[in-house]
Order: sequence, then C-alpha cells, then structure tokens
Amino acid sequence: MLIMAAGRGTRMRSKMAKVLHPLCGRPLLLWPVEAAREANAERIVVVLDPAVEEVRRVLPPGVEIATQHEQKGTGDAVISARDQLERSESVIVLSGDHPLVDSAFLEGLAERHASSGAAATIATHVLENPGEYGRIVRGADDEVERIVETKTPGDATADELSIKEINIGTYAFRTKPFLEALDRLRPENAQRELYLGDVVPLMRGAGERVVAYRTDDEGPGLGINTRADLALVREICQEKIHERLMLAGVTITDPASTIIDVDVRVGEDTVVDPYTFLHGQVAIGSDCRIGPMTTLIDCAVGNGVLVLHSYLTACEVLDGCKIGPFSYIRPGTRLGEEVKQGAFTEIKNSNIGEGAKIPHLSYVGDADVGEGANLAAGNIVANWDGRRKHRTVIGADVKTGVHTTFIAPLNVGNRAYTGAGSVITDDIPEGALGIARAPQQNVEGYADRVDAKAQAEDGDEPTGAPERAEAGKSAKKPVSEGGKQS
Repeated sequence: MLIMAAGRGTRMRSKMAKVLHPLCGRPLLLWPVEAAREANAERIVVVLDPAVEEVRRVLPPGVEIATQHEQKGTGDAVISARDQLERSESVIVLSGDHPLVDSAFLEGLAERHASSGAAATIATHVLENPGEYGRIVRGADDEVERIVETKTPGDATADELSIKEINIGTYAFRTKPFLEALDRLRPENAQRELYLGDVVPLMRGAGERVVAYRTDDEGPGLGINTRADLALVREICQEKIHERLMLAGVTITDPASTIIDVDVRVGEDTVVDPYTFLHGQVAIGSDCRIGPMTTLIDCAVGNGVLVLHSYLTACEVLDGCKIGPFSYIRPGTRLGEEVKQGAFTEIKNSNIGEGAKIPHLSYVGDADVGEGANLAAGNIVANWDGRRKHRTVIGADVKTGVHTTFIAPLNVGNRAYTGAGSVITDDIPEGALGIARAPQQNVEGYADRVDAKAQAEDGDEPTGAPERAEAGKSAKKPVSEGGKQS
C-alpha cells in the first residue's frame, strides 16, 4: 500500500506537519498506516517531504519511505515512489490525512479490485451535498470514465456539479498500466499540478477498465485540512472507541464527557465515570471504578482498583488499590496490591509496598515504602538537597506520626515509629521510635505583653486581662423566661 503524506497542510495554520497532529492518541498518519498493517498489506510505502524529518521518526519499523521533493500534486507524489511500485503487481493508494480508512474498508476495496479484473478501482461515496469533492463521471457501461475536480470555478460543468457520487481519494491499481498512465500525466489545471485522478481517462483511453467501489460509509472520505475538520473526525473516532469498549463489557456512564484514546485497553465490568480522560498507553483491568474527574496517562492499572478525582501518569497500580480523591501519582511510581493513597497526596518515583497506607496530605518522592506501612497526615519525604535527589527507605509496618518530615537519604527500619511533628535526619533502627523536635516552652502572660506594647505604640493606656474579664462580665445580661432581655 502507498500512503501519500508529503503535503504541507498550510490550512492547519500550524508549525507542526499536518500528518503529525494527534487524533485520539495517535498521529494522523499512523491511522492509515495501522489500517494497512491490520489489512495484512505485504508492503507499506509512505511518501514524505524530506524537509519534515520528524514525520519519519513516528513511522513503525518495516515501513518504507519515498520522498517527494516538490509539492506538485498527488500524481507527482505517487511518481516519487516509482521504484517501490515497480516491485509490486498491484497497489492501493491512500492519503495520510484520511484517518477513518480502516482495515475492513481496505480489504473490501482489494476484493472488489481483484474480482473485477479492472486496471483501476476507485473508491466512491454518495453525498447529498458533495461540496468541493471530485465528482465521478460514469460512462455508458456504468464504469468510471473520469474524475472531475471542482475546487476551482470552471473546472466542472453544471451537469457535473449535480453529480452526487464523489471520489474519496483511495484507489487500487494494477501497477503496469498505472505506471504507463502516470508517465502521460500533464499539469493541465489551474494549480499546475499532477492530479492522480487524471490517470482514469488515460487508462480508459488505453483500453483498460476502471470500476468503482462504492461504500456507504462516509468515514473513509473524510480528509483533514483544517482544525475544524480534525474536531469533526475526532468526534467520530471517539464514538467508535467508546462503542468498541462498551461492547466489550465496559460501562461508560457519560460518553459525551469522557475522552479515551485509541490504544487504551479496559477490562470487563470496569466503570468509567464522567469527565475522565484516558490518554496514551493505558491498560485498566476488570472490576475497576475510574473517575469521575480523573486523568490517566500511560498507566497500567490492575483489577478492582478505585481511582477517584485524581491524576495519574506513567505509573503502575496493582490490584485492589484505592486512590483519591485529589491524588497525584507521578512517573516511576508503583503501588503494590491493596495500597491506599488518600486525599491530597502526591507520590513520585516511589515503590509503595502491599497494603501500605498514605491517607492524606502527604508527599512521597524517591522512596521505597514497605508492606503495611502507615504514613500519617502531612508526612513529607524531602528528597532534594538543592543539587541532587536522594532516596529514602521506609520499612514494613512502619507507623509515622502526623507532620513527620524525612530528610533523605534515610533508612527507617521495619516496625519503627516516628513522633508527631518530627524532622527525621538520621536512620531509625528497626522497632525504634524516632522523635526529633524542640521541647515545648510556655511563656506566661505573653498575650498581655503584646497588647501592652501595641497600645503603648498607639499612645493609649494599657488594658490588662483583669479589666477585659470584668468588661466581658458586665456585657452579659440576664434573660427572662419569655426570651427577652430584662
């Protein structure tokens, strides 16, 4: 299969090449590439602009590349791949900006082409409002006689403009007569470009048959030229992704508010609640509850996991974990089975052991937390000394007091404790209590001294606590039985 992807896409108004714009987690170009792979294409050749090197980098291994050095039309793009074409008996040509071409459509086109015995098969679709699409003009034999472009006034007659059958930009050819027709292409149009569709009358003139493969699916013909087109196609793609998952046993409670990328995998009986976004390579097991208001990016989530109002990226969450609300899990983190990560907690690049609990208001970075450990509210692992990051090890069954700060690097032994409000700077042996805080001192009469100083600065006489107490008493009045003050 040959995929044309060298267009600049100026109407996207973007520094990024058009075929690199993401659609449901996949660059536009990779949609037809993946469709070709799923259709078991023997070879896939992509025509690229050599000036856009980043497009080459997204292509999967095994995809061949041809280069179109000048933007001289779709016919010229195919000519750029002549060397690759000569090694095949037939070829399907499609566009890199038509992401809704799928393997079923390509297989249908290939079967129609093979069974017809024609030199060319043109994929078509009927639209009530064809707009600027090229029109399919059929001959007396009902086969395709020519394709009429309509983008420029005067290209088509009124009768041709009334035709509702359109060219959707995907073709199948027998290579030999196709190359012979390409050699005779001429840029006889306002754009002075070589149009691929112009090979049709040339092949007909050489005595070859050209037939149509008419599809009822509008999708394969929807190309992306603007960001508005991209939004329209994204809506269609998202609907297909949701349908596939729901048919596989996933509950999506409000599809309209849920965004799920194409490569996301979700197990049976998992519920995805509203305003949940699943991006990239996400794998979620069965019997989970994800959302509402939750984002997962490139995460692996086990079975029976609850993630509520939280943000997870590039992490691994094993079976039975409970996360949130308002939790943040950053890259490099692994939560063991049955871990609880509660409200307003953040974990980064850490391993949290089975059954450990980090319930609320804590930050754990670059740490290994053992099985069954329980970190109280407001615990902080201070992993950065201003130049380097250091690791902290918190053993199994450790129980920490509230507002404990660990200054890495540290090693806290199994079954150790920390006192509330401690700043731990040294290792704690197994089973020991680590406590590091200044002794409390109470300064009697401090408030009176503050008030006296403030009043002296304002030029008023100081008022002591006894006078304030008496004033408070005199302000109170007895209340009668009827509730009124007497």
